[in-house]
Parts: sequence; C-alpha cells; structure tokens
Amino acid sequence: MTEEIIVGRNSLLEALRSGRSLSRLYITDGVKGGSISEITALAKERGINIEFIKSEKMDYLAGKLRHQGVAALAAPIEFQELETVLKNAEQKNEPPLLILLDELQDAQNVGAIIRTADAVGAHGVLLPKRRSCPLNAAVAKVSAGAIEYVPIVSIGNIVQTIKDLKKKGLWIVGADMDGTCNYYESDLRGPLVVVLGAEGKGLGRLVKDNCDFLVKMPMKGAVNSLNASAAAAVLLYEVVRQRATD
Repeated sequence: MTEEIIVGRNSLLEALRSGRSLSRLYITDGVKGGSISEITALAKERGINIEFIKSEKMDYLAGKLRHQGVAALAAPIEFQELETVLKNAEQKNEPPLLILLDELQDAQNVGAIIRTADAVGAHGVLLPKRRSCPLNAAVAKVSAGAIEYVPIVSIGNIVQTIKDLKKKGLWIVGADMDGTCNYYESDLRGPLVVVLGAEGKGLGRLVKDNCDFLVKMPMKGAVNSLNASAAAAVLLYEVVRQRATD
C-alpha cells in the first residue's frame, strides 16, 4: 500500500486525533511552539517514529505546500461504502445529506468543500473514480484536517449513482447557473444529494438531465458564477438553515 504525505500542523493534529495510521513523523530541526508539542506528544503516545530533519529536506518532502515545519507519512484515506454512509445517517435519525462532485479536479476546491461538509454535518462526499482530484496532501491541507472525519465514497458512473440514490428516496439538486430557481426558494430539508460541477464547465449534460431540480445563485456583479467551493458553502448552509427551522 503506497503511503501518502501529510503536511501542516492542523492536518497532522486531526490525523493523529482521528487515529489515522501514520508510520513516521518529520519535524524540522529547531521548530518549536504552537501545536508542535501536542503533535509530538500524540505521536509518542501512539508509538509513531519521530525524525528531526533539516529544513531543506522538509521543503523537498512537502513540495510546494506550506508545511509549517511538520510532515508525516500516512496510509491512504480509506473510502467508505455508500450503504454504510446512508446507514450512519439513519442511525443518527437525520435525513441524509450527501455531496457529489462531478469531476472536480482542483485540490483547493475539493479540500474546501470537504471542510464545509464537515462543518455542516454532511454525511458523505461522493467522488467519481475517473477525472476527479486525487485525495492528496494539498486536499488534506486545504480541508484543515476535515478529510479525517468526512466519509469519502468512491463511485463509478455518476448518472447511475444518481439513479440508484433516487430509488433510495434521495432528492438530487444540482447547482448550476441555468437553474430554474434561486437556491433559497427550493425545499432542501429532505434526504438530499447536492451535485457540484467541475471548474469551468459546470455540470455535465447527462448529470443535469438526471437531477430532480437545478438551483442557481443570484449574481449581481460582472462575474456570472461562483467557484465550486464557494457555491457549496452557500448551498449547504441554506440546507442547514432550512433544516433548523423545520
């Protein structure tokens, strides 16, 4: 099993707290303060090897990512089964809230969406196996450690997955600038899948055709759309608002 690199203090803290399998922790020589002592203590408590390295080696390990003096080798994120995710929602007595990413390939957007998914209590994020951003160190860092807590489901054909979820009683809402109504005018309280399109091209035609309804965000400026992570935050917090007043 190929190991992955995790960088950044928040990402590492959440990886350690969640019980993620780490084989080695790297700390830059001389780095102290902040959460370094907590990171070190947790690693020692779990018996993880700690290696102090020069800043040049840390820069090499982290690539272009801002590492804050810490990195670790970790087992890859484990994907969850869709049935398990739905069962977890049922056990919590909550209507399922899933986020389906239609071929998003930008790590910043994917990481930010996972962070928002955790914040709103979404039950899972669905990623297609093809033409999706890999769950790499960049995604983990942008998610601020949320990737350790949000169930990620790897799916095959997007349209078939949508059809299967419809049969299970979930409503499929797509975020699209060609939506027939504003997002706050739609009923988002029931079992729901929020579908977000890829950067630039938005939702695929067949994906749009298979959504139960499409919603848009009013745009008052010169730019005609929000990026995927901003749209996700707006739409998901509207779900939270409506469910809180249900």
